[in-house]
Amino acid sequence: GILFVVAAGNSANNIDKGGASASYPAGNTCVTRSDGASRGWDCIVTVAAVDSTGALASFSNYGATGVDLGAPGVNILSLSPGDSYQSMNGTSMAAPHVTGAIALCASMNPGLNARTLRSVLLAAVAPTASLAGKTVTGGRLDIGAMVDRCLNAGPGVTSVSPPSGSSGD
Repeated sequence: GILFVVAAGNSANNIDKGGASASYPAGNTCVTRSDGASRGWDCIVTVAAVDSTGALASFSNYGATGVDLGAPGVNILSLSPGDSYQSMNGTSMAAPHVTGAIALCASMNPGLNARTLRSVLLAAVAPTASLAGKTVTGGRLDIGAMVDRCLNAGPGVTSVSPPSGSSGD
């Protein structure tokens, strides 16, 4: 019943499962429970980095079946040692944006389970040309669209339609 949000990695590689550059956990799936039973859905959300224009960051790993969506990961203001801030780049800067969006949705609609939260997240992406064929959804995080979908998703909803032009969940 959890979602595991992971950074895709920063080697500019295709990390689809079975590929030469597959990586753990980003290029893997979480479709089987620890007892071997089928989960029925993937509990890993893998995040690529995009820049301020929405372009896939030059360093970001990608994968049409292994990376779910993109999120801001270039020139992100972050805490650094010594009580200061610095601008940082990386998929480790992008993944927290997605984690925060999921937490916001869960706080707005606490009846949604992890599977539905994942579906809402992936259905609400903004289609992005640089991510087409490079991520499962072909899009980047769109918190505004996600909020709308979170407010309208009922507790029994397990699948939400993706935006047109996206391959969705």
